[in-house]
Amino acid sequence: MKEKKVVAKNKKARHDYFIEDTYEAGLVLTGTEIKSIRQGKVSIKESYARIRNGEAFIHGMNISPYEQGNIFNVDPLRTRKLLMHKKEIDKLAGSIKTKGLTLVPLSLYINENGKAKMELAAAKGKKLYDKRHDIAKKDADRRMERAKKK
Repeated sequence: MKEKKVVAKNKKARHDYFIEDTYEAGLVLTGTEIKSIRQGKVSIKESYARIRNGEAFIHGMNISPYEQGNIFNVDPLRTRKLLMHKKEIDKLAGSIKTKGLTLVPLSLYINENGKAKMELAAAKGKKLYDKRHDIAKKDADRRMERAKKK
């Protein structure tokens, strides 16, 4: 059985947000977009998800145009629909309204069936002092590991 191939990761998301829940979502793509994703020409750093009319959409995800795509290429920053179960979308919409959470993509990968999937997280934004605390904790852990090796 093949493993999933991670194409893009949003490393900044775990630094900027407290991750509450994670979800897997499919993407509605055109033929040239999936070819660009398979080549790894995608960025999810500046992207975020929204729920409108009971449907989930990803905004700001940049999929570079496919080189051999000519007239079939679409806008790299267009809004793309996310494929999720209705119950998941309703649960997310409720938590966004009540808890004030944000939907951020954590990673984009190709699963064993060749489909592009996105790991989406319901997250709460960190304050500046939370970020400083995390950096200090990582730094202390690194120093302890170095001391153990000596």
